[in-house]
Amino acid sequence: MKVKGLRWVIIGLIFIATVINYIDRSALGIMWGGLDKEGTIAHSLNLTKEHYALILNIFMVAYALGQLFSGKLFDKVGTRIGYVISIGIWGLSSFLHSTVRGLFSIAIFRSTLGLSEAGNWPGAVKSNAEWFPIKERAIAQGLFNAGASIGSVIAPILIASLFVAYGWRITFMVVGSFGMLWIIPWLLINKAGPKKHPWITEEEQKFIVEGQSEADQKATEGTKGKSLKEILSYKESWAVVVGRFFLEPIWWLFVGWMPIYLFDVYGFNVKEVGMFLWVPYVGAAVGSIAGGFVSGKIIAKTNSIDKGRKTTIFVGGVIMLLGLIATVLIGDTAEKFVAIVFVVLFGFQFAISNVQTLPSDFFSGKSVGSLAGLGGMIGVFSVIVMNFLVPLVVDKFSYTPIFIAIAIFVPLGVAAIYFFARKIQSVEI
Repeated sequence: MKVKGLRWVIIGLIFIATVINYIDRSALGIMWGGLDKEGTIAHSLNLTKEHYALILNIFMVAYALGQLFSGKLFDKVGTRIGYVISIGIWGLSSFLHSTVRGLFSIAIFRSTLGLSEAGNWPGAVKSNAEWFPIKERAIAQGLFNAGASIGSVIAPILIASLFVAYGWRITFMVVGSFGMLWIIPWLLINKAGPKKHPWITEEEQKFIVEGQSEADQKATEGTKGKSLKEILSYKESWAVVVGRFFLEPIWWLFVGWMPIYLFDVYGFNVKEVGMFLWVPYVGAAVGSIAGGFVSGKIIAKTNSIDKGRKTTIFVGGVIMLLGLIATVLIGDTAEKFVAIVFVVLFGFQFAISNVQTLPSDFFSGKSVGSLAGLGGMIGVFSVIVMNFLVPLVVDKFSYTPIFIAIAIFVPLGVAAIYFFARKIQSVEI
């Protein structure tokens, strides 16, 4: 049996995994509520906003370590088995949230969720490097990244509906089962890489291999990946590390704190959060696909990976910056705020699809997961600092200083990529 466009089937499965990933991680914030919101997690377990910040950071620390470890894991065991391990553990962890009785138990399952969910990102970057020629990688990354946005669109509606009907414990059981079911089609379809898959057509195999870098073409199963010390000896690697350090907090601020912002500032209940929260992620989904598409078109027209990546990163940065400034100046109603965040997340995803593709632009497949995981880990550490500061700043002032801080991060992140990667191309030539 031969399947035309098999690479798109593979990225389609990773897209679905990413949707599940964001449904699972969004559930806690959507159902958290507050001490005065009867039936919510906070009310049921007698937990405060400070407890939420602590739990969020426990997740993020585990997620940061998971980025690094899973990058190495995927480089060692491959994407097929790497995904089985990652999504199997995170699906079970999400399911077991239904059994928690207090801060300690929820922290345990939140940490195992963070460790395992992190694998989705270096795993996807590595899979894209294996299955796509260079000129298609940004659109493939955009499609996969759109899964995060679509998951965030689906999550508020799905989780709020399940919460209203069955409560938060049953909701965790339902969403936790999705990941474990996903493993079945993944093992059936993703039998091997493109060089050995029995279902791939000769035309597609040739198209993929000839469109990859010289280092990727020469790589074999016995080719060893570089150590992190070797990877960081290249100046270009720091474009990924420093760029993600400054850019990651923008996405995570809204993923982690937007439900709480709507609870606090506008007095929303869980159902109202579900009605509003999905809207910005539509912008993120569109931006994710658009960023990959535009980058691919520029590369095809100019035959320059450098121009394709940097142009889209710069444009996305400008959109993000203008949107974040607008949150401070005109975001004074729930409707305006949600509309502005729509623009911010569009800009973020327009740029980040290309930022996350950089490891595969610089290195061959055996090192891609390691750099992607390291960049993700460093990015998450800046998010952890932000999560500690948010409740302190909000209680003393408001959310405005937080929005100003991440607005300043945008030009710093974009500038880091331009500075460290003077020309985006393979460093192994």
